[in-house]
Amino acid sequence: MKKMIQALMVGIVASMLSLTATAEVQSLRGAHDLNKGAEMFDKKKQEKIKGGIKRSYKLQPPMIPHGIEKEKISLKNNSCMKCHSQKNHKKEKAPAIGESHYLDRDGKKLEAPSARRYFCSQCHAPQVNAQPLVENNF
Repeated sequence: MKKMIQALMVGIVASMLSLTATAEVQSLRGAHDLNKGAEMFDKKKQEKIKGGIKRSYKLQPPMIPHGIEKEKISLKNNSCMKCHSQKNHKKEKAPAIGESHYLDRDGKKLEAPSARRYFCSQCHAPQVNAQPLVENNF
């Protein structure tokens, strides 16, 4: 019985190999040459938008109306806090981070931003004035 099952499995594998050898396999990229590099797009310049960017829905995290290429966020340092902390935002004329960022998961107020809200670019993203790559009906 064991030899019969092994022979059957070998036959199935052999027939699958012969089918895939004759069938043309196409990638998710379609008929594009996989060895050819992808088309590069021009880098869009970030525009500074006074008053911020209008939100698309009520609880959307605010978009970042300035470049963030030089900003660094690590476990020890968050450069966003130079301008957006409760201590510096008035002097820098920048919006302060929200009160919700100072609450732990139990709703208790903290002295520093919660670890859950520390990595700003996890929710907040810079925007540029660019045409969408695909149609969007959102």
